[in-house]
Amino acid sequence: MNFPFSAVRARRGFLAVAALAVAGSAALVTALPAAAQDASKKQLVIGGTAGSNIDQLQAGIVPILQKKGYKVKLVEFNDYVQPNLALADGSLDANFFQHEVYFNQFKGDRKLDLTALVQGPIAPMGVYSKQRKSLVDLREGDRVALPNDASNLARGILLLQQAGLVKLKEGVNPLRVSELDLAANPKKIKLVPLDAAHLPRALDDAQYAIINGNFAISSGLKLSDSVLLEKTPEQYLNIVAVKTKDKNATWAKDLAEAYKSAEFKAVVDSKFAGYAKPGFLQ
Repeated sequence: MNFPFSAVRARRGFLAVAALAVAGSAALVTALPAAAQDASKKQLVIGGTAGSNIDQLQAGIVPILQKKGYKVKLVEFNDYVQPNLALADGSLDANFFQHEVYFNQFKGDRKLDLTALVQGPIAPMGVYSKQRKSLVDLREGDRVALPNDASNLARGILLLQQAGLVKLKEGVNPLRVSELDLAANPKKIKLVPLDAAHLPRALDDAQYAIINGNFAISSGLKLSDSVLLEKTPEQYLNIVAVKTKDKNATWAKDLAEAYKSAEFKAVVDSKFAGYAKPGFLQ
């Protein structure tokens, strides 16, 4: 069908106005709802690693959020890499599995725009053995498996120093120490760095294994089975991580409040005895 030139121009003008109106509506939908969507967001996906971390979420945090009207899906991970990547790409709204030292190093290395929201309990790192009854029985040249990621490797070596088995060089950064920073190793312990999730299985080969609490528990070990538990410093308490853009969202504030609640404290005291806790849960 043919139109006079003036009619075509008028029609184009109408379409342009209509397009601007649609664009304006889209802009309004984008501008208005950041707060509206924030307030109405009631479905959360939270990640945690197997064992004590996912257990805390299930037993203590999910029921509190459900009472506030949230539907919560938990996603279980078996390593320390994927939960932060899943958070960064939007597959998760939050995660709970890591201490702040690891978190700061990981997000810095990967250039992820993530933020620590609130601290929570952590099952202490411990030294376990199937071949020795205690650290007194440690023999020269014994193999000691420990986590291979930088922050937990340092944490494991500090635990060995706590036990008096090694001594660090003067002036080294205790958060970044490695095997190269030992000033003394009188028993000639052989350190065997492994992926943290594999450490419970290393007990069949190594004389001792230094295992993160969540993986110890997920493998069926108890904290009381350890021959030594760490005195967990505050920087090694677990944190809840979220995307930085979400840190002031209503749901994020509700999540943080759940961790600080008397209800969660009661769950921790009854079901997670012996865990290291932030001051507000003491």
